[in-house]
Amino acid sequence: MITARELNRASLSRQLLLERGQLTVSDAIRRVVALQAQHPASPYLALWNRVAGFAPAELDAAFLERAVVKATLMRITLHAVRAEDYPFLRAAMQPTLYASRLGFRFAEAGLTPADAGELLPELLAFARRPRSSAEMRVWVEERVGAEKRDGAWWGLKAYAPLHHAPTGGPWSFGLRPSFVAAGPVPGPVPVPAPVPAGRAVDPQALQTLILRYLAGFGPASVADVAQFAMVQRTPVREALRGLDGAVEQLQGPDGGTLFDVPGAPRPPADTPAPPRLMAMWDSILLAYADRSRVIPPAYRPLVIRRNGDVLPTLLVDGYVAGVWRPVNGRIEATAFHPLPPATWDGLAAEAHCLKALLGDREDNVYSRHHHWWAKLPESEVRTL
Repeated sequence: MITARELNRASLSRQLLLERGQLTVSDAIRRVVALQAQHPASPYLALWNRVAGFAPAELDAAFLERAVVKATLMRITLHAVRAEDYPFLRAAMQPTLYASRLGFRFAEAGLTPADAGELLPELLAFARRPRSSAEMRVWVEERVGAEKRDGAWWGLKAYAPLHHAPTGGPWSFGLRPSFVAAGPVPGPVPVPAPVPAGRAVDPQALQTLILRYLAGFGPASVADVAQFAMVQRTPVREALRGLDGAVEQLQGPDGGTLFDVPGAPRPPADTPAPPRLMAMWDSILLAYADRSRVIPPAYRPLVIRRNGDVLPTLLVDGYVAGVWRPVNGRIEATAFHPLPPATWDGLAAEAHCLKALLGDREDNVYSRHHHWWAKLPESEVRTL
């Protein structure tokens, strides 16, 4: 049996949060599977928390060279992943993207999956070079008409195998996206077949995703895997049965079954966990069905807001203990419970390093989300 605290330490170890790793950007991203990338700054801050001597310019170059790509993947949200990992992640997500993006607004516009299948080859040919969102919308309108344009583009921009193209600015990407076809250039761009293969699970791709997920976030339950990818639990169970011998089973704190890859690190429960200032939407906060692994249940509604915003958090002894934001060139930390002086000293040291990173890029990062602070309960606030 593995305890709840041992699960926490396993996650922190595999996510490079017990000790910053001596890794390249590419190797670090492979280690942690993927980086949440809804906000352009978040992949940079996520790597700063995980890589010793992190050089933001290395991630700039990786994005520009398309060694690391940003695309809609797990949980139908933007992630930064290694380019060589994108194909199997995309294939594992295909049924989810099919169901979520070729239904709803796409279907309400009077379009069918067959229409998507007809549009995709030409769309990807058009996106051989980066195209702005406005250009893509014009292209779609020319083919489906003005009335269907918005619904069609809403579905296609997530369902089609498109990457976000770097647009410059402090974090490689701005708030106005540009898109480029996935795959090497020049070379063929893979076109998913929406009918009927769009509904089918690719067992090999899903098994690869599961093994990578367990290595980066395990031990984990079927529900955890399903939550991480937003894939139905039934195909996850089937994929795990097919991995018999490649994964091992453990008993979790609640008596349920957890899965893991043999030999993966599981540090003792008393392993020290240094303080960290986590990025918005950091993956470790969202990778589990049971988020109490890292977020105390009472704090979950404070840091994960109803609209899906996940605030930048203080990680203390491996668990969320508050939130942070930049204010007037310094880091303001809000603690949800009393912290000892040594912990405040550790947070101050982290804040000093973070200010240096932000000072070169964007002092007021995440400022558009500061309205959430007015909704927090009375807490201890310090400027670090």
